[in-house]
Amino acid sequence: MDLTTVASDLIVTHGGAHEMRLADLHAGTTYHIGGVAVTTPLPPPGALLSRFATVNDVHFGETECGRVDGMEGGPIVRVLPGEPPYPVTMNSGAVADILAAGISTLVVKGDLSVDGRDDEWEMFERCYRDSFGDSLYAVRGNHDAYHGQDRYAGDTLVELPGVTIALLDTVIPLQTTGTITAAQIDWLDAVAAVSTSPMIVMGHHQQWVEGTRSDAYFGIHPDASDALDAVATRRPSIVAYAAGHTHRHRVRPMRCGIPSIEVGCVKDFPGTWAEYRVYDGGIAQVVHRVSSPAALSWSERCRGLMADFGFDYSTYALGRLEDRCFNIPLR
Repeated sequence: MDLTTVASDLIVTHGGAHEMRLADLHAGTTYHIGGVAVTTPLPPPGALLSRFATVNDVHFGETECGRVDGMEGGPIVRVLPGEPPYPVTMNSGAVADILAAGISTLVVKGDLSVDGRDDEWEMFERCYRDSFGDSLYAVRGNHDAYHGQDRYAGDTLVELPGVTIALLDTVIPLQTTGTITAAQIDWLDAVAAVSTSPMIVMGHHQQWVEGTRSDAYFGIHPDASDALDAVATRRPSIVAYAAGHTHRHRVRPMRCGIPSIEVGCVKDFPGTWAEYRVYDGGIAQVVHRVSSPAALSWSERCRGLMADFGFDYSTYALGRLEDRCFNIPLR
């Protein structure tokens, strides 16, 4: 059994594609689900001011799940005859869950497509724009710019009650790796300096935080990652950086102490989206699995991706509960 989601009012477990959900709970209270004692956390202090959701790595147009470029092996998972494309199943399920939760603002952190084709972006727009309209904010990922495309390029500032979201375009066209330019750093520094609300910075690529420095780092170049950390250090309005790209759930501290967050993908296991609950005294991140039966069935079929390489994808992608559901304090 996976203990998937624990929030102040919600506990969700999954045993394979079977979901068990306890809702409308009391914070700071111990409940028993599936024979396990689980205590709901206390939310950040103060009134609930707003809520928004994020998704990333939705990959419209993809038809083979688990394919590693240039390498044999897998397993490679495909839909069965008569099934809809799995990006449609997973993303339409995510939309339904987010709307059912009463959330009207959605931020998409890149990889809207698998190859940046017009038909893939049209599928993305039909799925997400038709549902969220002007409350949809999207930025490109590496898959959206492998041929030099500039759709969904540029940085965006989103103002919601109690929080500001700085959505950064971290893409290097034609490349898998990412960066934040000096001009973007200056822009972020300027908006953070005058922000009267806590700010979450978001982008597609994850930040380099520790380990070997390399120009080929899979996420944001270490030098640009250091520049992001420096802005966050001198601008206490910035409370977190959140990304996608790695298809995993993980949280690491920046040197200034705030969380550098990675959120798993929509398209395969565990098939997730993230909710942010903004309070007077902090922000709660709550990660949810896409809950439709078709989505759970597909995502479970993807647990064993990359097993041929001796890789435990399910543990990597799901991460720890504390990497999915936690409070972000103000500074």
